[in-house]
Amino acid sequence: MEDARRVEEGFGHAPLEKKDHNKAYFSEKLDGTDSGDRIKNEKDDRRAVLNQPTEQNVEEQPQVKPKSKRVATLDAFRGLTIVLMILVDDAGGAYARIDHSPWNGCTLADFVMPFFLFIVGFAIALALKKVPNIKHAIKKIVIRTLKLLFWGIILQGGYSHAPNELVYGVDIKHQIRWCGILQRIALVYFVVALIETLTTKLRPTVLDSGHISIFTAYRWQWIGGFVAFLVYIITTYALYIPDWSFVFQNPDGTAKRYTVQCGMRGHLGPACNAVGYVDRQVWGIEHLYSQPVWIRLKACTFSSPYQGPLREDAPTWCQAPFEPEGLLSSISAILSGTIGIHYGHVLIHFKSHSERLKQWVSMGFGLLIIAIILHFTNAIPINKQLYSISYVCFTAGAAGIVFSGFYILIDIWGLRTPFLFLEWIGMNAMLVFVMAAQGIFAAFVNGWYYESQDKTLVYWIQKHVFNDVWHSEKVGTLLYVMFAEITFWSVVAGILHKLGIYWKL
Repeated sequence: MEDARRVEEGFGHAPLEKKDHNKAYFSEKLDGTDSGDRIKNEKDDRRAVLNQPTEQNVEEQPQVKPKSKRVATLDAFRGLTIVLMILVDDAGGAYARIDHSPWNGCTLADFVMPFFLFIVGFAIALALKKVPNIKHAIKKIVIRTLKLLFWGIILQGGYSHAPNELVYGVDIKHQIRWCGILQRIALVYFVVALIETLTTKLRPTVLDSGHISIFTAYRWQWIGGFVAFLVYIITTYALYIPDWSFVFQNPDGTAKRYTVQCGMRGHLGPACNAVGYVDRQVWGIEHLYSQPVWIRLKACTFSSPYQGPLREDAPTWCQAPFEPEGLLSSISAILSGTIGIHYGHVLIHFKSHSERLKQWVSMGFGLLIIAIILHFTNAIPINKQLYSISYVCFTAGAAGIVFSGFYILIDIWGLRTPFLFLEWIGMNAMLVFVMAAQGIFAAFVNGWYYESQDKTLVYWIQKHVFNDVWHSEKVGTLLYVMFAEITFWSVVAGILHKLGIYWKL
């Protein structure tokens, strides 16, 4: 194990200020360099010393700051998450099995948010492995958090009606949605990055021996995650949920008030859980997401798992609002960021591929086993809407396994070319998220329509190029998403990468 100070973005060796042949040999052995290579390198080093410029020449030469290596696996994993988001958002309506699970369970769409949070934690470990000025670092964390909150409210607060409606604006008093994907990322980023920054002086340079040394070395990060776990568990099972009511606006403009009867504690169903209650009390019921996925449950529609007409005997809560990115569930989501930052710490401190993979894979499978036991014993079901602890473990374990697979393919076996499009998207994730996943570019294109606003270029391409050719709306929708969206944005991201253009917060 090496001093984290010598690792540049977790890959390769940072230049040694003073050549120590014993330490360099030890480093090379960790990477599998044989003795012949070592002798050759030592000769090259002696030759370089003889050819070093004099002190006067050194002063005349400008100092060039070495470029830091990007972690290709992390970029590809981030790109994969963006691609999954586009796929499930735009094709989930055609294929309900890849759309969000209506309540308990986990589908492809349910991996997107925790994968994002895993990436956030991982990136924090790399970005803050050196913190020369704590006050400056805290300032940057606060500014970045505010930027994420701003864009989250703009894109998902109701102000933007992209891509289908050519209007904008939201009633701040009665309609604006305060929560969303970027808002949750902002909260997790703020808490995890702040703990990482404030514990800089406690950060080890060399790990102690032992299998759990990486955990004890960063105990404050795990203590922060454990506190989030306690707050979530205690609130979920101890908070009393009273009866509550909501007003539903009918399509004809009339409104009707419904009452949901609760009067219980520790319930994990759709109607009377603590997650929904906290959001109704903090944000107000009119500021919650008005189209929750539970409307696709069998209790609500005979069309389940697709959305369809409500059953006559459907419970009153089927039409009630619910916030899937709410406050209490976002506190639980801090654990996803904590697990992500642990994976980043492993990358920094463990030098050999085998040591890294041993840590990553063992933890990934361990989390999966815990989640499966909790779910199938019905102790704590896997549930994205509640962001249950079993859901945290299941998705974080899956993220660790997928990331390890990418690491083997890209950084060990060198199969980087097939995943370049994911890297390009990952390096411009914010741009693709806004323009593609949030439909801003599609809304711009939809501004040119013919006959009526629902007949646009996007509509024409999807109908005539994909649906009519394949004689299937489902297959046409899937192919449209794959080729007209994902492939298109892969090309755009690749061009922007070649031009050195990136959108970063």
